Amino acid sequence: MAGLPGDRYDRAAAARVLAEVAGATAFAGVMEQLGGARRILPEVVPLDGSPLTAPQLEYLESRMRPCSPDLVASAASKVSWRDSDGVSNVAHCGPLGPAVPVVAREATLAMWRALAARDGVVLTDDDHAVMDATTTDKDPVEILRVGIDTTARALVQHAYLADQTPYPSAAEFARGLRDSGIFAVVANTWFWGLQSSTFRRGMIPVGLVAQDDGTVRYAAETVEVLRAMKQTAIADAHETLHRATVDEGLTVEAALRKYDVVLGQISRQYALLPAGEQPRCLANMSVDGVKLLPGVVDTFVETFVQLLGLVELQSAEIEETSVHTADEVFEVPDMTCSHCTNTITGVLEALGVRVAGIDLDTKEVVAAFPSDEVRAQSFEAIRGRGYTVVPR
Repeated sequence: MAGLPGDRYDRAAAARVLAEVAGATAFAGVMEQLGGARRILPEVVPLDGSPLTAPQLEYLESRMRPCSPDLVASAASKVSWRDSDGVSNVAHCGPLGPAVPVVAREATLAMWRALAARDGVVLTDDDHAVMDATTTDKDPVEILRVGIDTTARALVQHAYLADQTPYPSAAEFARGLRDSGIFAVVANTWFWGLQSSTFRRGMIPVGLVAQDDGTVRYAAETVEVLRAMKQTAIADAHETLHRATVDEGLTVEAALRKYDVVLGQISRQYALLPAGEQPRCLANMSVDGVKLLPGVVDTFVETFVQLLGLVELQSAEIEETSVHTADEVFEVPDMTCSHCTNTITGVLEALGVRVAGIDLDTKEVVAAFPSDEVRAQSFEAIRGRGYTVVPR
């Protein structure tokens, strides 16, 4: 069965496939193709100033064991904007302001374009079999796209903590995180799903400590708690899958659809992790002595720094958006990968909503709601999973 561990489950082989697809020129020419200045109008809404909001606390208590509230920082403001491609986005920001999430998105788009322009690599049947058995996103190009977006999210989230660092500007902050190796720490230490889910909620379970050499590192307690959360997530996923398949008599795929896609109570990757296997980021695994992640991070950071001088931010008037229940197209700006689209599809279908299509590039969802009441319930259910809904 595709996606289940078996003879072809092999993270080292999957890392090699990913490295071959990326190649040495995947992001060549990014800097030369950035174009000219662009103007973006973000809407910035300050949060209430509390250490953590009620929804953040609820998520922490239900999904971040054994992390305590005092180890989690919250963003200062929520930011909404349309990027240079006209796509709706939503994120959070801290002391460095909205420039960090807005320009990080522009850097992501630039690297996506470079990735799309490269010469493709044809995968063998053996490559496809390994990717199907080992990864959730089966397509290596999609994995690279998600990895770039994950790099952007890591930059944006850690910027909530800019006051804990010696970096006074967005450019210095980005380069400082890179030089400190923070992106690799995220890849190795955070568990799958924690970054995207906390990103959507404007929170980060991290403390930073400035070093004498100008770098920063995670506080010792941060590393300890992140590792404990990872092991708890793995144990919970295995226990939930066992209960669903043994006590409830579900097939593995039915159990994953119920508890991963619809209810969001387990991670597919952790539930299917073979005994004794530790999760490892494919991009941060060594292939012939070389890791893909450092090159991706360096390109992203330098692209971000260049774009800081090209992106002009102007304030926008915040208007109340009226919801017209007859609309069948809406946007979910914080969709980032196929797991997000599967989750939203599962939530909608569980409420009897027919999903006509989801586009990750435009962040658009097309759905047929049987009634205004179901539409309202659907939007609330999606928001309950930590996503933002923007009606059209």
